Amino acid sequence: MGNKKIIAVVGATGSQGGGLARAILNDPDGDFKVRAITRDATSDAARELKNSGAEVVEANVEDKDSLVKAFKGAYGAFCVTFFWEHFSPEKEKQNAKNMADAAREAGLKHVIWSTLEDTRKWVTLKDNRMPTLMEKYKVPHFDAKGESDQFFINSGVPYTLLLTSFFWDNFINFGMGPQKGEDGKLAITFPLGDSKLPGIASEDIGKSAYAIFKAGDNYKNKTVGIAGEHLTGLDMATSFSKAFNQTVNYHAVAPSVYRSFDFPGADDLGNMFQFKVDFEEDFRKPRDVEFTRKLNPELLTFDEWLQKNKDAIEI
Repeated sequence: MGNKKIIAVVGATGSQGGGLARAILNDPDGDFKVRAITRDATSDAARELKNSGAEVVEANVEDKDSLVKAFKGAYGAFCVTFFWEHFSPEKEKQNAKNMADAAREAGLKHVIWSTLEDTRKWVTLKDNRMPTLMEKYKVPHFDAKGESDQFFINSGVPYTLLLTSFFWDNFINFGMGPQKGEDGKLAITFPLGDSKLPGIASEDIGKSAYAIFKAGDNYKNKTVGIAGEHLTGLDMATSFSKAFNQTVNYHAVAPSVYRSFDFPGADDLGNMFQFKVDFEEDFRKPRDVEFTRKLNPELLTFDEWLQKNKDAIEI
């Protein structure tokens, strides 16, 4: 164990970071060991990681000095932000800068930054096809991450910008699963038309990130996109129908309708889906499924993911 290189994993008790932590722990003969970074080392998830063999360290992305201490002595770090906890792109950018600065100060050799596109490179703030949100953004939770890429690029630390895809776990954790309509029938609702949406299991994001670390210099200072499958709304509804042995329909609504839904962040997500439709080719192209499967041969299809997780989806 003494010669193994340490990967510091931000958000190790969350979905992406947890997937990476487990991938490292499940490879006891590999060259790496995990340092799980969490805000609360006494949480059940943190205790579970510790019992599985992880080093657990407390740090907070809002406190750069705590991150420097947590990163010290590590070979690399996996960095992720938590937009949906605070809905603040400004806070997200500051947290990303803290991680990038801490990586530099700690002398890391490789950082993976879990990111997304800055949609304003495609849709300027003056472009009225979708509303401008929070005065400076089109898709705040995308734009803040994309803008933050520069912190990692400028840090001087070898980096990989990891473009993720729609988390299928959102069907469990984000209330996006099949809902009963007024007609009593189950349906999923997205403003996707018949466009294909790149999606992935969050566990596979972690496994892919681990493969990138294991690949040494191959993906340093590069942008890498990953996806498990590219599916239409109808494709996903068909998979739900098969998994639950009852009809699940697909309701394609306009982005403006989705933006009007009564839940926090509906306007952000409505713009996000519209961006994915309006710039479908640009969004799908970097998220190559075959490339992802080479990184992670255990990559799940949506049908496989549903079979493993359907008990957690309330319908």
